[in-house]
Parts: sequence; structure tokens; C-alpha cells
Amino acid sequence: MKHSHFDVVVIGGGHAGCEAATASARMGARTALITIKKAGIGVMSCNPAIGGLGKGHLVREIDAMDGVMGRVADKAGIQFRLLNRRKGPAVQGPRTQADRAVYRSTMLSEIERTPNLSVIEGEVVDLLDEKGVINGIVLHDGVEIRSSAVVLTTGTFLRGVIHIGEQSHAGGRMGDAPSTKLAERIDDYALPLGRLKTGTPPRLDGQTINWEILETQPGDVDPVFFSFLSNSVSSAQISCGITHTNEKTHEIIQRNLAKSAMYGGFIDGVGPRYCPSIEDKVVRFAEKTSHQVFLEPEGLNDHTVYPNGISTSLPLDVQELYIRSIRGLEQAEIVQPGYAIEYDYVDPQALNLSLAVRSLQGLYLAGQINGTTGYEEAAAQGLVAGLNAAATALDKPRVEFGRSESYIGVMIDDLTTRGVTEPYRMFTSRAEFRLSLRADNADQRLTPKGLEIGCVGRRRQTYFTEKAERLASGQKAMSDKYFSPQDVAKAGKRLSQDGSRRTAYQLLGLPNIDFDDLVKLDSSLGCIDIETRAQLGRDALYATYIERQNQDVAVTKRDEAHLIPAALIFSELDGLSNELKVKLERRRPANIAQASRVEGMTPAALMLIMARIRRDAKLPATA
Repeated sequence: MKHSHFDVVVIGGGHAGCEAATASARMGARTALITIKKAGIGVMSCNPAIGGLGKGHLVREIDAMDGVMGRVADKAGIQFRLLNRRKGPAVQGPRTQADRAVYRSTMLSEIERTPNLSVIEGEVVDLLDEKGVINGIVLHDGVEIRSSAVVLTTGTFLRGVIHIGEQSHAGGRMGDAPSTKLAERIDDYALPLGRLKTGTPPRLDGQTINWEILETQPGDVDPVFFSFLSNSVSSAQISCGITHTNEKTHEIIQRNLAKSAMYGGFIDGVGPRYCPSIEDKVVRFAEKTSHQVFLEPEGLNDHTVYPNGISTSLPLDVQELYIRSIRGLEQAEIVQPGYAIEYDYVDPQALNLSLAVRSLQGLYLAGQINGTTGYEEAAAQGLVAGLNAAATALDKPRVEFGRSESYIGVMIDDLTTRGVTEPYRMFTSRAEFRLSLRADNADQRLTPKGLEIGCVGRRRQTYFTEKAERLASGQKAMSDKYFSPQDVAKAGKRLSQDGSRRTAYQLLGLPNIDFDDLVKLDSSLGCIDIETRAQLGRDALYATYIERQNQDVAVTKRDEAHLIPAALIFSELDGLSNELKVKLERRRPANIAQASRVEGMTPAALMLIMARIRRDAKLPATA
């Protein structure tokens, strides 16, 4: 049986799949999103929150490319907080607590009204290929759907196994079957596979929590949104509760460690160090007598509460015991037990910078199948895979993101160059150019790229063009006005009496001067609007540092421009150690910048590779 032909087929309706499908469709590719059921599109399987440090940067970058996650999160947001607000803009991260039901329904609406995008319900059980080229999929009922490219976003479903204590059963997430036949098909392609695990806490009935005795955490009065197109909240705002584990909690967990799926030896997969289970916390931080727990409501019309900080794979009866030992939760009822889930992933070193499988033309991977964790990381990969799958189908150039221009580029480079030994999560510390890769300037960095490749809609184009003109006009006006230290002193501000005249823009970058001070110096600057003033202030704050950093950026871009031919055989390079030859053959770096980040690489080895590239470039092509 055959179905209609599409340019791109996306498998999976999670965060990676939604972003991949909409990105592909925005590029003009006829796209099919295949999901087992429409109701599963946009489901938040873990905590009902979007963003955070590093993660919020990714969402802003997705939005800058006209992606959907930021707009959907803003619609569903019931508590907005800017993390690290007291620190500089470079390390601040927007975060929102989301209404799980609103997020899901809003994402489905975005999908359904996206031109060029069709949703097909069904389970994918096979991939179609012809001479090593993937050209479609097969559904469980035998229907074949042909395409020029396929994006695989299976999340935790590939041979997923759910563990609760000593009991385990097959599952992609609680209540859903795993993807076993597709996993078996992937085995046929001999891709490098591994096992990872993640976990969730028990969900609680909020009506059984004693909120009155607990500390509360309200949202920000002046919310910071993810989308550059958002300007107001769409839902009522709530506060979260805060409580703590205690010595009794820890004693219960210690006494039952052998019953934990992780500590009982029932799980082979590796979990994330930075998001440990409560069992891990009790064992690894034995000196601590308590751990913080955030009680996060899952929606305005849903009594379910997500107790962030106590994920577990202990048996249900033990979960009930330790939950009720915590202040405010003495009468709490568990509505869904916490569990660990173990699943297959593909070593991302098997991918290139467009997230295409190097050994299988036409196949792209995005999300947890690449060894990452988190909605935001998945969505960002979905964007990259969707854009490139569409580019392949439409015979357009590949779309790649560099480390110096985006956190997306940092993540893709990390994954494809270094692989993973545990679920990968984005942190601001992973970016060497984080002063310029701020959440606030994501559109200034990436929307021009989106306009160039054709994935940005008219509304965002109009907004961005007007914003860019205001910023350029404001910066020019400020750069044309000079003031001496004496001028600044008259406005009530102290400045080094070095006699140097500074522009208004340079003055704005000083910590003790704000825009109101500049207006006192020259009232004509008062015509610059509030939003533009704020962005100019952030840009000016880092201008001097970024100017110095640009030298390093130039070196990185130069190395990224030195492409390594796909035909280069590293094992034939005399002078390289055998260990380095093996690593280079396995990872196949696309350029000198990537090669420099391979573990064990030396300057001398890089020079050998560069010399071979130059030598081969001079050789005449063989007949």
C-alpha cells in the first residue's frame, strides 16, 4: 500500500518532532508529521517547565529562527522567572512554569495551522531505503510514505523500559508503548547504539498538600518572555511551593536502597549527573541533612503537582513513605508513581553538523535519540534537523550553526565532535563566547540567518526589521554625541578625570551610568523608546569585551572554514598516533575547528592534517 509523497517525513510528535516539522514546512517543504496519536503532540513528559540557564538561551534562539516553542511556552506560562536576575545578562536565563494542558493544545494548534504540514496518525515500523539512501517509511498497517528525507525523533521510545523498584515493563513513557520494531530496524543499519536513563518524581495530588505551612515562590512582577513577539501573559499566574527533605526522609531511602531499580542493579543505562535522583543525592551527598523540593503545579485546572528534586525509581510503597516524611506532604497522595526509564540512543558522533547520519543519506536524528536530555535541547536539534531535511529535499544549501554564533551551534558541535557519556544538557559554561551569545540578543544574531534561508515569516520579518532600524538609529545617535568628564560631572556622575571624551554609547556601558543620566546630558536622546534603550544598554555593557573577543571568534570562524574532505583517510596520515587515527576515523570532523576539539588532539597533529589537505588540494583530479 502507498500513501502520497512528501518532501520530508518527521517521526514523532514530541518537542524535537514539532520543531523539526514546522521548520521543514516553513522552508517550503511538503512535510508529514507522523505520531501515534494527535493527543500526544507537545506532551510534556517530565516537569511542566520550559527554559532555565542555558536552556532559555536555546528557546530564544529557536524563536529567533521563527520556531514555535517560545510562542507556545509564553501562551502556556503560569509563572515566569528570570534566573540569575542579579547577575549580568550573559548568564541570565528565562524560565516559565507551564500549564501542561495549555501547552499541549497550543502546540497542536500551531501544528495544524502551519502551511505545508500534514499530521498522520500511526506507528512507524520500518524505514524505506534504496542503495543506502533513506526514502520513506512504513506504517504498522503496511502503508508506505515516500519522501526525500526522514527525521527521526523517537525520544525515550526506542526499546524503552520503565522501572519502578524491582518491577519493570516496556514503555516509551508512562502509559505509552515503546518503539520496538523501529529499534530492530535501526539495528540493521549497524549504527553505534548505547543505553541511557532518566527519571521522574512521583506526581502528587495538590489537594492533599498542606500549602499553608509551606514557603511560596512567586513569579516575577515584570515577566521576561521567550518569544520576541510576545508582550503580555496569557494565563493567570501562580506561585510554587518550597519544602525540604529531612533526616527521616534520608533514613527511609537509605534503608530501601537495594529496592531501587538503579541501586538494585536493574538498570544498565547511564543517567545525568547534574539531575540526580533522590537516591543519588542521599548517597553522593551523605553529609547533607536536607534537599530542597519545589512543588510545581501542572496547570490551572489540574490538581497534579510535580515535586521537582526527588525523582526516583524506588517501589511505590517506599515512595509513599518518604513523601509523607516531608513537611507539608504528611497527607499527600501519589497520583502517578515516580519511575526511571531506560532507552536506546545513537552515538551522535555518527552525525554531521546538519544532524544527518553520515552513513545513511536522507536520515536525520534529533532529540533524546542523540543522547541529550531536556525539552529545549530536543527542540533545538529538531530545528536544525528540520531545516536541513527540507534543504536536502528542495536542493538547497545545508544550514549549519557555528559555536561563535549560537548555543545551538555549541550543542551540535559538542554532540557530533565529542559524543556523550551521559545525557547531554546545555549550560552557559559550555559556550566560550557566551558574552555575545546572550538570550536578549538571539534575534540580532540569528533572525538575519533565518531571513536568508527563508524560514522566517512575514510577521517576524516586519517586527525584526523595525527593531533593527530602531537599534541602529539609537546607537548612531548615541555614538555621534561626545561628553567630557566635566560634562558627566555636571549630571551628578563621577568619572575618571583623564580628559578623554566619550560617546553616549560608551558611557552607557559604564556600571554607574544609566539612560536617564544620558538624557540629562542631551535631552534629544529622550526620543529613544524604552525597549530600545534597554537593549542598547545590554549591548553597550558588553561592547568592549566583545570587541576583544572578536579576535578569538575570527580564529574559530577561520578554522571552521577549513573543511576536511570527506574522502580524507586519517589512518593513512603518517605522524598521527594510532589512538588519534581511530578517534578521527570514528568522529569524522567536518573542519579543522572540530578536529581541534577531538580528545588528544595536538597542534602538531593539526598541522599534519592541514598539510595533507593543502597537498591534496594541489593534486590534479584523477580521470
